[in-house]
Amino acid sequence: MSGSKGCCIRLVFLTGLLSWQVTMAQPSTDNQKRYKTAVQLVRSGDYEKAKTELNLLIQRDGPLSPYAHYYYALAAFRQKNFPQAQAMLKQLQTRFSDWNKVDDAQYLLAAVSMEMGRLEDGVAALQSISDAKIRAEGIKLEQAFIGRITDLKRLKALNKEFPDDRAVGLALIDLLQQTATDKEDLELSDRLTNRFGVPNIASTRSTAPVSATPSASATSVPVRANRAKGYYNVALLFPFRLDEFDAEKRARTNQYVYDLYNGIKMAKTKLQEEGITVNLFAYDIENDANKTLELVNSPAFAQTDLMIGPLYVEPNRIASAYASQNSILLLNPIATNSDLVANQPMAFLAQPSLNQQAQQAAKQAASLIRSEVKVANDLSSRRVAIYFGTSRKDSLLALAYQTEMQRQNYQVVDFRKLSGTAQAMADAMLQQPGSTTRPVNSSQVAGATLGHIFFASSSDTDGQRLLDALSRKKINGPVMATSTAFDMYSDATATFTKRNLYLLYPDFIDVTREPVVTFQEQYVAKRNTIPSVFASQGYDMMLFFGRQLAKNGSSLRNRSMLRSDTDDYLLSGFDYTQTNDNQIVPIVKFTDGRLVKIE
Repeated sequence: MSGSKGCCIRLVFLTGLLSWQVTMAQPSTDNQKRYKTAVQLVRSGDYEKAKTELNLLIQRDGPLSPYAHYYYALAAFRQKNFPQAQAMLKQLQTRFSDWNKVDDAQYLLAAVSMEMGRLEDGVAALQSISDAKIRAEGIKLEQAFIGRITDLKRLKALNKEFPDDRAVGLALIDLLQQTATDKEDLELSDRLTNRFGVPNIASTRSTAPVSATPSASATSVPVRANRAKGYYNVALLFPFRLDEFDAEKRARTNQYVYDLYNGIKMAKTKLQEEGITVNLFAYDIENDANKTLELVNSPAFAQTDLMIGPLYVEPNRIASAYASQNSILLLNPIATNSDLVANQPMAFLAQPSLNQQAQQAAKQAASLIRSEVKVANDLSSRRVAIYFGTSRKDSLLALAYQTEMQRQNYQVVDFRKLSGTAQAMADAMLQQPGSTTRPVNSSQVAGATLGHIFFASSSDTDGQRLLDALSRKKINGPVMATSTAFDMYSDATATFTKRNLYLLYPDFIDVTREPVVTFQEQYVAKRNTIPSVFASQGYDMMLFFGRQLAKNGSSLRNRSMLRSDTDDYLLSGFDYTQTNDNQIVPIVKFTDGRLVKIE
């Protein structure tokens, strides 16, 4: 999204021009129809046709003419034809100087002027606005453009022309702090600071998703300084895809992004209640390395304390390098690849990696599952069959589990991919590779007892088939499976009770706990929908890292404190005392009619 489009969006929804009622002499029916058609064309993006219709209204000089001027300028602005937009707005000012919506026109003129690089004209236009609400939006517009200036001489000149303008003053303080070395500049910074204070992002930045590039969203942000501050700045680098956004559409392919974002915003409110101020800055970052590089290298990004995202590999690599070089925390909210945090001391995974899941599952297998196996000797209890589904994640988790089992001297008697019907799975079990008839060991087929069976699958129909296949094969022993192998809403209770079944369940939420009930009630009241697991994850990760920033600072050097020490998280909490991926991996069992986490 371009800077101009971002301003234009705020403009349209700010002014509510689409619902204006003309209160002067009633225009003709033909003019009314033409006006409504033109406005709709502007809304739909057909700007040339809109301008044709609007031009006729402008020439007729009736009560709709000033509105037609405005929408003509808006259409030109959307087309990035800034000189044409400026000319129309100037004509509007000349012909209708007493128009009751002149402040809206001044706002648009300011945006046009700033897009043309005429910042002085833009600031002057904003200062002529008397409406308080539009003036407040004008301040945001001004900050967005002034924050781009890297030429100290120009910013000084702008400050000299508008000495009482706070946005200009704060931007100059920011740039002086970054670049000033001589005594005169340092003294100027002190004078401006005494007058305008230290730039406070909480009062100057919006928390709504604004742009894929820093130019459309960057404001006057102070450079990272070695001083205590009462707030922490969090950059959300998500694929919001604002150009495709439809507020009425719930089933978006990237709905999980908005759910994460909404959960993070609710955590921000919770943190504020605890006296921890977090400023959220949302950037629309797709799989574009160049835009990511442009963003992290912008002066406005220097004060960031925590980055969440990006979600794609190449942008994440750039963000990781920037985090390491500038001692800024980086959190990947959904990845399970431990390579993303390897040799990256400032990078963390909110989720346990596949390796971490395998290690924790192996610990539970040793301490819990083996104790339930009724066998004559310990040898049987140390035999394991490992199966996996068709996705790459399934095979990677199974491989990590195999590695961990072998490290602990377990005998892996079978390791293979299973798919298809329950009978097809049963036929494949305990067969020599490439064979459908010859068993690995005849003593392991009929009525075989294994220490346990491990099954990793991302298909929610595979779990039932696996259990059925084991029964057909008469293979006994507890089963450790990923929760994603089952449909938690549709599978019958008997599915979870007919044998010792343990579920590896990183996303487990106990809906009976009071914090979960409270969060869901608040979320439904605010969003009018039940929170997804992503909303809960967003809430938890922001709550945890916000508290850590307040306790530990942005460096998080005290590794022993990097664990959740309260029970008000919605999932199972966090533990980074040993690694930079979450060490907490819930394992649950169906007990007394519900899933219960094994402590």
